[in-house]
Amino acid sequence: MNPLDYITTAACKAVAALYGVEPAAGLIQVQPTRKEFEGDVTLVVFPLLKTSHKAPEATATEIGTWLQENDPQVASFNVVKGFLNIKLAGTFWSQTLAEIALQPDFGQLPPSGQTVMVEFSSPNTNKPLHLGHIRNNLLGWSVSQLLAACGHRVMKVNLVNDRGIHICKSMLAWLKCGNGETPESSGKKGDHLVGDYYVKFNDLLKAEVAELVAGGMDPAEAEKNAPILREAQEMLVKWEQGDPEVRALWEKMNGWVYAGFDETYRRLGISFDRIYYESQTYKDGKALVEEGLKKGVLYRREDGSVWCDLTSDGLDEKLLLRKDGTSVYMTQDLGTAKQRHDEYAFDEMIYVVGNEQNYHFQVLKLILGKLGFDWAETIYHMSYGMVELPEGKMKSREGTVVDADDLLDRMYATAKETSLELGKLEGMSEQEQDALFTMLSLGALKYFILKVDPKKTMLFDPKESIDFNGNTGPFIQYTHARICSILRKAAEAGYEPKVTGAALLPKEEGIVQILSGYPDKIREAGLAHSPALIANFAYDLAKEFNQYYHDTQILREEDAAVRDQRLMLISVIARTLRHAMHILGISLPERM
Repeated sequence: MNPLDYITTAACKAVAALYGVEPAAGLIQVQPTRKEFEGDVTLVVFPLLKTSHKAPEATATEIGTWLQENDPQVASFNVVKGFLNIKLAGTFWSQTLAEIALQPDFGQLPPSGQTVMVEFSSPNTNKPLHLGHIRNNLLGWSVSQLLAACGHRVMKVNLVNDRGIHICKSMLAWLKCGNGETPESSGKKGDHLVGDYYVKFNDLLKAEVAELVAGGMDPAEAEKNAPILREAQEMLVKWEQGDPEVRALWEKMNGWVYAGFDETYRRLGISFDRIYYESQTYKDGKALVEEGLKKGVLYRREDGSVWCDLTSDGLDEKLLLRKDGTSVYMTQDLGTAKQRHDEYAFDEMIYVVGNEQNYHFQVLKLILGKLGFDWAETIYHMSYGMVELPEGKMKSREGTVVDADDLLDRMYATAKETSLELGKLEGMSEQEQDALFTMLSLGALKYFILKVDPKKTMLFDPKESIDFNGNTGPFIQYTHARICSILRKAAEAGYEPKVTGAALLPKEEGIVQILSGYPDKIREAGLAHSPALIANFAYDLAKEFNQYYHDTQILREEDAAVRDQRLMLISVIARTLRHAMHILGISLPERM
């Protein structure tokens, strides 16, 4: 039983009995009692004063007295000004534990009938995935899992930015300097190899700009007129015209990158239901631009470029087609959005993209709306802050990014080192140890990133993330392994977890209350698109268990009814931790 729902219903009965009026929706306001006061649930009586025609304290006292006299689940109450703090009976918490124990999918909300599409990852095929992509992928995956737990049908999609000037830069640098180098000949992952040539292009560009400036050209003009940049722009035009040689090189180098991406996704435990490619959707966007021109929503300038005037919406004018006819990111996003809605008729379309693109998605919604698509209002930009390391910010074109694969290797090494130092590997084979190090390293990485509110910029410290104490993934993983160890020993002794109706300790009632709020926490997190709420719920639950375990006998408890009920309680804790961490994409070990 959910205590808030229970008291809401009971308070409605009390108001009807005392004042002869069924309270209107919203008048009964309940919340968990604050820790400094005695009670489990607090009823805010101020909205009821027009019904009772009495002072706040008198109203609260009347309702509390009625509840205590008429509801056996209400043990006591106290009044603090206009707040009625209600203490529920021990039998309420025993029954609640029994109900939770009978629900193997406790926390899963019923089907909503809604389809939600979540786009995340969206890499460019000119460089490998880096630390920023890791936050994007982990947020996208966990939000998808969270919304599925909320009962929605969820489609996880990826839009690969596989065309554009940035791709041409890598291709051109490879043609000039690559000497036919391949992933096989170099021993490099394909995405790393192509990324190296993106950096190389920038080096070549800098050299040409410096030479032009030395010859007397203005630096800004030199940036625009560097021969290698013009070559890249010409290559993009050739690509859009379908030039066979350019297309063949593009397919080859993109193939190298896709193989590299797939390996990184596998290591992260990430997958997609559908992958879109900008090279296949940008034409749909160009077609929409043509429709917009016919409708007068868009306009063409004298140089041939196409724009949308958003000044009346408080923004500026937005370019949709360059003067050479090539498209921009906005163009393909328009086409992709329409294709997706045609295919899946989504009720919500969530874009997991960093906060530097806030303007882009504001414009996307506006232009789609102007083009006549009412579903544009269902678009939600899940804007998140950047992630940095102690050594500072990252820059792709200068080759100073923190590579995702390197970070995963570093996390594994740190997990291994920490585990060996703690000496928790007795009796484990090398294969089991490797699986544990992988589980711990991913748990540390994912939890450390996901526990932070998505909107906040965060500092990621690999060493701090793998600590077995504090608000970390390994702390929760170790807690789960500890519970599993207790349950194994109980099974060996012939003990069976079950709800026996034995009186619960106050600490046990508190844990059951935390557990009972889990479905509401999922609902709250889903509405907020915030996995951080689930992460911190899991930490609070793990912390409560560890304090309980420290203070309470479980296996050595002599009263069999009490012992078996405690085993059931910790079994439910473990199951709830597994469910919560599954939402975050984190596995929990049974042995450590």
